[in-house]
Parts: sequence; structure tokens; C-alpha cells
Amino acid sequence: MNRPKRFLALLVALGVVALAGVGGVAAQTVVGVTATEIKIGNTNPYSGPASAYGTIGKALGAYFKKVNDEGGINGRKINYISLDDQYSPPKTVEMIRRLVEQDQVAFVFQPLGTPPNSAIHKYMNEKKVPQLFVATGATKWNDPKNFPWTMGFQPNYQTEGRIYAAYILKNVPDAKVGILYQNDDYGKDYLKGFEDGLGEAAKKVVVLKQSYEVTDPTIDSQIVNLKNSGANVFFNITIPKFAVQAIKKANDIGWKPLHFLNNVSSSLGTVLKPAGLEASKGLITALYMKEYNVAILVTHVLKQCGNDLSRENIMKQAASVKNLELPLLLPGIKVNTGPADFAPVEQEQLAKFNGEIWATFGEIIDASKK
Repeated sequence: MNRPKRFLALLVALGVVALAGVGGVAAQTVVGVTATEIKIGNTNPYSGPASAYGTIGKALGAYFKKVNDEGGINGRKINYISLDDQYSPPKTVEMIRRLVEQDQVAFVFQPLGTPPNSAIHKYMNEKKVPQLFVATGATKWNDPKNFPWTMGFQPNYQTEGRIYAAYILKNVPDAKVGILYQNDDYGKDYLKGFEDGLGEAAKKVVVLKQSYEVTDPTIDSQIVNLKNSGANVFFNITIPKFAVQAIKKANDIGWKPLHFLNNVSSSLGTVLKPAGLEASKGLITALYMKEYNVAILVTHVLKQCGNDLSRENIMKQAASVKNLELPLLLPGIKVNTGPADFAPVEQEQLAKFNGEIWATFGEIIDASKK
């Protein structure tokens, strides 16, 4: 090595040593974080068949604006980048790659939908980028051993399905169940939990199952088929667009089963009002929160991180939440996580729509207690 090169190498080495001595973690290169900013990525369907969920992405943005207006998190403002993936897995992959590789976000927060999240599941873990508090209740998100960079948020779909099954077995002795489900991981997860909950009785109790594709324009024919099956109980496993159609069509043809509507389509504003409040009267669902509040949880996690906002510490703190009572969860429901428990919310309560509001009844059901 000639003298100029040796001198340059010495300067570089001295610079590295100097940086290493200034504040430990703060001196390291932390992706998506500066002294004044935390960059958070998100995907939501602002267009396409699941566009009703776009309000979730907008609500997150509004909450983060509130946090920023109040001074941010430990002195840093949140730069929230939310992209439209149209509820299309290939589009989700494209948008997530942009967020991770171009925008270089610190982590991805609340990407919505089971098929979209399934499409990025391996990528996020290979890149070691937190896929945090995903907006889907598929059981697969609670698998820290195989996917340590992915964590769910809401109660899982299989647990919810078992709750409905238990209620039917106990309270509807002459049940004849018709099921409508989305033909993907989301719909099949709910279906498995429900049938597992029924056990051997499923062979006798379930009289017809009908599926639909998210690209279908309507599910009217499936509702007619379910009515004609003689079903007096309806388990409705649909996203908002199709939930509205199902509630309307059942009402239009005079089908009045005991109607169980999955939690993901229980919104008063995006489902029940468009379907008709009178048509929605008597619906039963399982609730765990009054209104949307996962943004409060991620703010709590980031505050716990202090000045160590490395991706590793973000996941560590997300897996270190104990008995947290968020203000918008139902009373008695708490958030708990651990290194081997990536399911933050595992409690729900049944509720019936009375024409104006969801009125809860019965006890809180805790799925964490086997």
C-alpha cells in the first residue's frame, strides 16, 4: 500500500472509532430513523374491492398527525408513508419493496389483509424488517419461532370462529348452518376455527358452504342458495363490500337466520349503515375494542424503545407489552405479548346489533387460557 492510501485508510479508521464512541446505538446507522424523524411504512386498499378498509389507513395517519402536533415520540416526528395496494398481493409486494428498499422505512406497520400480508411474509423476515401489528387475524402471524419479524394484533380468526361455534352448540339446539366465506387464507382460517369448534357436530349441523372470490361482482346467488338449503343460522365470513351485499340480499329475499358476522366487517359506518340499520338488526359479532386504536399501541412501543430505534429493539419492545389497557379496548381486555407470544389481543366479547349500536352480552372470552 502506498503512502497516500495508508494515510486515507488511517483517516477512515479514526473516523469509525470516533463515531463508535459517540453514544453507542445513536451512532449506529439505524434505517428509517434520524434525530428528528421515524419513518413508518403502511399499505392499505384505498381502491379496489376492499377499499372500505381505506378509512383505517387514513385514521392511522390522523392519529400520527396528532402525535406529531403534540411533539412526536421522544422528540422525533412520525413520517407515515401509506401506499395503495388495492388488496392485490402482487401490488402489495411491489409497494412493500418500495417502502423497504427505496423509502427505507424503519418498519412496516398495520399492512392490511391476509392475502396481501401472506405475499410479503417471507420477504419481510428475510430482510429482517418488522411487519408489525398486521391488520389481519390469521393464525399464522403468531409464529415467532419461524417468523420473528412478524407480529399480529387482533384476536385470531380461528379463535373467533370457535366462539361462534360454542354459542351455537349451547343456544341453538336445532341449528342448520349455512356458511359464506372468502376463498383464501382469510376465509379458510375462520372456517377452520368454526368447524373445529363444532367438532363432530359439524357434519350434521353445517348444511351448506358457499365460497366467493374477492374479484366477484356479487354474492347474490350464494345467498339464495344458502336460504334454499334450509339454513336457520348464517355464518358470514366476508370483507365489507360483500358483507353489505349479504346483509341486503338476505333481507330482500326474506331470509331471517340467526346471523353471525365476522368482526372484520362489523363497522357501523362502512357495513351496517350501507346495508341498512333495520336489515342489520339482530346481527351477532365478537368485539374487542370500541373503536380503532392500534396506533396508540405502536406509539406505546416506540416510546418504550427510547433512543434505541433499531429494528431489533422495535421487535423486542413489541414483544414486551404487559397488561396494557388501551383506552379504546373494551373494559377488561388487555394487551400482552412475549418472546414466544406474538398475539397481542386474545380476548373478545359477543355483541348483538340492536338497530343503533353493538350491545355486548355475556362474559369476556379469553383465548389465551386453554
